[in-house]
Amino acid sequence: MRSPWSAALCCLVLQAFLQPGKGLNVCTSGSAASCEECLLIHPSCAWCAQEVFGRNQTLVSRCDLVQNLQKKNCEKRFIEFSTSHVQVLKNIPLSSKRSGFVWDRVVQVSPQKISLSLRPGHQAQFSLQVRQVEDYPVDLYYLMDLSLSMKDDLATIRNLGTKLALEMGKLTSNFRLGFGSFVDKNMSPFSYTAPKYQENPCNGFKLFPQCVPTFGFRHILPLTDQVDRFNQEVQKQLVSRNRDAPEGGFDAILQAAVCEDKIGWRKEAYHLLVFATDDVPHLALDGRLGGLVRPHDGQCHLDDQNEYSASTKMDYPSLALLGEKLAENNIFLIFAVTKRHYVIYKNLTALIPGTTVEILDQDSKNVIQLIITAYSNIRSKVELTTSDPPEDINLSFTATCQDGKPLPGLRKCADLKIGDTVSFDVSVETRSCSSNNPKQSFTIKPVGFEDRLEVAVTYECDCGCSQNAQTNSSICSSIGTYTCGTCHCEPGYLGAHCECQEGDGNSMAVGACRESEGKQLCSGRGECSCNQCLCYESEFGKFYGSFCECDDFSCARHKGILCSGHGECHCGQCKCHAGYVGDNCNCSTETASCIAEDGKMCSGRGQCLCGRCRCTEPGAFGDTCEKCLTCPDACGSKRDCIECRLFGSGRLADNQTCQRLCKDQILTVESLKTDGTTLCLYKTHDDCIMKFTYSEHASGQSVLTALKEPECGGGPDALMVLLAVVGSILLVGVVLLAVWKLVITVHDRREFARFQSARWRARYEVDLCGKCYRSIHHIPFNRCACGPTGPRLEDHWWT
Repeated sequence: MRSPWSAALCCLVLQAFLQPGKGLNVCTSGSAASCEECLLIHPSCAWCAQEVFGRNQTLVSRCDLVQNLQKKNCEKRFIEFSTSHVQVLKNIPLSSKRSGFVWDRVVQVSPQKISLSLRPGHQAQFSLQVRQVEDYPVDLYYLMDLSLSMKDDLATIRNLGTKLALEMGKLTSNFRLGFGSFVDKNMSPFSYTAPKYQENPCNGFKLFPQCVPTFGFRHILPLTDQVDRFNQEVQKQLVSRNRDAPEGGFDAILQAAVCEDKIGWRKEAYHLLVFATDDVPHLALDGRLGGLVRPHDGQCHLDDQNEYSASTKMDYPSLALLGEKLAENNIFLIFAVTKRHYVIYKNLTALIPGTTVEILDQDSKNVIQLIITAYSNIRSKVELTTSDPPEDINLSFTATCQDGKPLPGLRKCADLKIGDTVSFDVSVETRSCSSNNPKQSFTIKPVGFEDRLEVAVTYECDCGCSQNAQTNSSICSSIGTYTCGTCHCEPGYLGAHCECQEGDGNSMAVGACRESEGKQLCSGRGECSCNQCLCYESEFGKFYGSFCECDDFSCARHKGILCSGHGECHCGQCKCHAGYVGDNCNCSTETASCIAEDGKMCSGRGQCLCGRCRCTEPGAFGDTCEKCLTCPDACGSKRDCIECRLFGSGRLADNQTCQRLCKDQILTVESLKTDGTTLCLYKTHDDCIMKFTYSEHASGQSVLTALKEPECGGGPDALMVLLAVVGSILLVGVVLLAVWKLVITVHDRREFARFQSARWRARYEVDLCGKCYRSIHHIPFNRCACGPTGPRLEDHWWT
């Protein structure tokens, strides 16, 4: 028979673990031994530091929900409970237009400084507003490839400064221009190193026999508002020659970014770096072909002649290093490249934040319009980036752009006008407490902006009651420390007041160590001592709980990783970190990767599940379901790109979204081949027919093949139409008459043949009867009868 004590114990245990209608109580199931451990279990958990608590009850956990602790007669002043909160330290209002005075501070980001107090698992939320002010200063550094193939381009830009300043003056009243050039490393195998090529690499080259020695990067003109100096310096330049096709442009980009004093970048200005070339760049590790094994250090190496002195000492910089240095110095990089290399540089923009690419004509005639377009595109979007966030912190963003609709998981807005204000809601959550540095910081800023938000972080992991700890307290039998309502005994002592010693046989009361009647003591995972379970150690993890019934390693796994690495195992169940759900925490709730280029979730053709698009539209595929050859809107969506990319028309032509939304490769041909492709056609505004095909390359890129010009037929000629109609009527009449004539002729010939046949028979009978009469005229009583079968004699009586 079950004893009343055991039944009461079982009921209390179940009450402690289960909340009516809510399932598992994570606060009590964690078996926290201290206030700090309790606060780490879950943001809803609280600790009761009251000394007299649960005296008349057994197995009452001090770690529980606030309402449960109050029901158990814990006074409010003894309840330790904290939440994450935000404090704004600096918030200067946003500026609308830059003042002409230098000392006036332009504010494009608000607030500027905040402080976060984070409790693990509890989110802190704040908002960030960004507004690009009008008439903001612009620094533009023109970095040009001076290899031999760019000689025509050099002649084109000799008066670039004046024309560019005139156009940029329409956008800003404070514009400065600088100039630099590059070729490649002056060493084998990148350049000609034979003695006869040292002073003139073009020696023996018939098409262009004279050029300057090869150089890596040369800074020629610091940023200045005297555009005439730009023209003068450009006119002095001569091209050089290297051996291989790729250029050393990335060396030049890095030096232009990090040598801010020599270049002259201003703190309060937009920094534009225009990179003009007609070939691909050398990348990191290419330098090993010339024996350069030392990685680039990311430092400025311009000598007294403003030339790159480490060109033959260090390897080319990596994409990661370029992106880091460009972001540190708030530089927007504009790739101005020829059409045949557009796709290569377009792929690089995805790896280097704040980078755009535009198509440069073979002789750079469109360079001014290219720069204006790129600048307008840059000013039309805002994208947030974070710098050095702590590893144990999760950040999530929700953008609210001009349409006022929140976009979860998105940290950028596009299609903006100067002066538009956009806001971003930021949620911050920490997974644990930082033991190394309780105070940390990071920054959030728009790409290319000097303005930023500084975020200071502190952790709410300590309990206030811990400050009043009493060592060798009498409450703990003078052999333990009393803190937050509990005793922490010295090694070898146990019990609520350290009144028991380990292995004391007199203290063995096994009833409190059994979860229910018939169960093993301490669940078979520990020993019962002094009315409580001492759990065994395990090589797989930790046993814990009042009856050692829980462990931290028996949870679901994903690919062999406990809780997928995105959660904590608590008593057989995964407690997922923020941003993850599922039995094994392998499903991300982040939707940023599902947002297509047009801003729609999975391009409107699927659902975002676990951070990935699951396409529901038949025929749709791609990371964001953006590809669909059989969808009804396939041709319609690609038509806009054909119109804006090839003809500068359509609904995307008046804003700067064409390059952002239309990333497909577009080929122009004289005639279309539709084998294995989807044929699309539409009527233009002048009633011409435009045809193009849509297909998917094996690499995953969409390819559009369009006619160079729409097919336009001439208008109908009224006279020709009239003549055609009359001629058709006459032709039909003639044909009918001919048929009627033929029928009549056939009929007449048949009748005539019958007539001739009847006439011949009649004449034959007449001749035969005549002969008959002549032969029998001497017989009076007979008569010659001529019938159809011939003559015959008939008998008659004469009267």
